[in-house]
Amino acid sequence: MSPRPQLSIVMPVLNESTEIVAALAALAPLRESGAEVIVVDGGSSDGTRAAAWPLADRVLEASCGRARQMNAGAAEAHGRTLLFLHADTRLPPHAPALVERALAGHSWGRFDVAIAGRSAWLPVIATSMNLRSRLTGIATGDQAIFVTRAAFKAAGGFPEQPLMEDIELSKRLKRLGPPACLRARVATSGRRWDRHGVWRTILLMWRLRFDYWRGVPPARLVLRYHAES
Repeated sequence: MSPRPQLSIVMPVLNESTEIVAALAALAPLRESGAEVIVVDGGSSDGTRAAAWPLADRVLEASCGRARQMNAGAAEAHGRTLLFLHADTRLPPHAPALVERALAGHSWGRFDVAIAGRSAWLPVIATSMNLRSRLTGIATGDQAIFVTRAAFKAAGGFPEQPLMEDIELSKRLKRLGPPACLRARVATSGRRWDRHGVWRTILLMWRLRFDYWRGVPPARLVLRYHAES
């Protein structure tokens, strides 16, 4: 019987055929050292699943929705620690060791983020995201949230809502303790900002977060997100 992995990396995907091979190839050294990689597809129509099969330990299918997909991956994972990673995000060197060290004193955490893209404002945005996260104890999915299996279960997993699932999970996990805010940076794609414009994207996200804070249901927010992005 294979030893139980320390770390399970769960990657939710939807029509990521242009990213998935590079994303999983970047994780190959981690798999070789014992990490488990689980891809959870939400109904791709572009060949994402077929491209992922040779490069992951498992490729699952789940109902579309990042929260549902990540919960499905977590339910099938064998690792003592779960790390949730977007397909357009790359982990820093020695990420498993950094996570293991961080969880010696915390039950969950996240990395700082760097954003790769055309706009000169993206480093400023990344710095702002990292600072805000440190001040609030709230992590976003772009920051590669990691958590012990026990804490994830105690928090009830990701809430199965169509938007802000990462913020809501952070709120739940904060009740168990503060996050480990690692200064090592994941590198995430700035494709959203490049495609829709930096200031338009920032203003949209600020409005959505403010409305979520004042109680607007995520089902309404996601309609606005798709209409304006």
